[in-house]
Amino acid sequence: MTEADFLHSTRASYDAMAIDYDERFRDELAAQPLERAVFAGFAELVRNAGGGPVADVGSGPGRVTAHLNGLGLSVYGIDLSPRMVELARREHPGLRFEEGSMLALDIPDGTLAAVVAWYSTIHIPQERLPDVFAEFHRVLKPGGYALVGFQVGDEPKAYTEAFGHQVSLTFRRWQPGRIAELLAAAGLPVRARTVREPERWEPTPQASLIARKPLPPADDQTADGETAVGQAAENQAAGSRAAGS
Repeated sequence: MTEADFLHSTRASYDAMAIDYDERFRDELAAQPLERAVFAGFAELVRNAGGGPVADVGSGPGRVTAHLNGLGLSVYGIDLSPRMVELARREHPGLRFEEGSMLALDIPDGTLAAVVAWYSTIHIPQERLPDVFAEFHRVLKPGGYALVGFQVGDEPKAYTEAFGHQVSLTFRRWQPGRIAELLAAAGLPVRARTVREPERWEPTPQASLIARKPLPPADDQTADGETAVGQAAENQAAGSRAAGS
């Protein structure tokens, strides 16, 4: 499949199911405290590094974009699907959303504080992932962060129907170590990783990696910065235990 083919099929599929997809996942984050803990830790890392513009790449209807905005990040969304962009603009009128491809981001070099790809690399063919991560490296400023979320596994799964619509989508699952290798090869060494067991409605474990574009040696004063993620998750768990006691 050529680049034009998989981009076209992905765009057309999400255009077709945009409304139903939005309704299905609109309130998902409210039921996912571990994901919220990852986002909280990530947002703290970005703020502690000085903040700046953040791109949510593959933003869909904008739920993650809006959540990160609520955590104090200056974030905007980019999505391949015009229909998804339309929905996001309607549901989050105070935020910016635009069409674009993560393979060719319309962003100047070295200008972003962070890039988020929350389950949005899952349709990228394996041979193109290095190109995606190279784009992330290009647009990040030194010290900028990348957050990548994905399903854990080895075998891709193709779908021709979703939410009652005809689609042509291949969902690609990855081992966290492999994604970490590809990020590192792109100049984005991983600083933190989480892997959790699947919820009852999920077919596989779920993972997220936080990588960082290195600072010049004299400026790298954040050797322990990745502990923000673990601390946020620990605080979330402690709060849950206290509420249940």
